[in-house]
Amino acid sequence: MIKEEYKYSAVTEKIIGCCMRVHSALGNGFQEVIYQRALQIEMDDSGLSFSREQEMPVYYKNQHIGTRRVDFLVEDVVSLELKAVTTLEEAHLAQAINYLEAYELEVGLLVNFGAKSLQYKRLVNRKFKQKNQGNPDVNR
Repeated sequence: MIKEEYKYSAVTEKIIGCCMRVHSALGNGFQEVIYQRALQIEMDDSGLSFSREQEMPVYYKNQHIGTRRVDFLVEDVVSLELKAVTTLEEAHLAQAINYLEAYELEVGLLVNFGAKSLQYKRLVNRKFKQKNQGNPDVNR
C-alpha cells in the first residue's frame, strides 16, 4: 500500500512487489546473486529504471575515500540492498543505513530473500540534505 507521506513510496512499493514475485517463485535457499539476476528480470518487466552493481563514490568530510557497489540503484533515488541470510541482523541494517549516508541518498530498501517469508525494511537517511537548496555546507 502506498503511503503518500513516505518519499518515493510508489517506487518502493513497486520494488517490494517485484521482490515478492521473485521470492514467491524461487523461495529461499539460493545465493544472493541468483535473487539479483531474477530481480533484474522482474524489475525490467515492471518498467523500473535501475542500475545493478553500480559503483558509487564514498565521501568523508567532502573528500573521496573510496567506492562501494550498490546492489541496485532504482530510479536514481532508491538504494536496494539484497541479502540471502536466514535472519536479518542489526549489522545488515546498520550497513544499509551507512550506504545511504555514504551515497548521499535519502531512501533505501533492505530486502532479505533467505528467510521463509520475504523480509524487507524501508530505510531513511536522517542525515540527508537536499543538494539544490543553496546550502553552502553541501559541497562535494
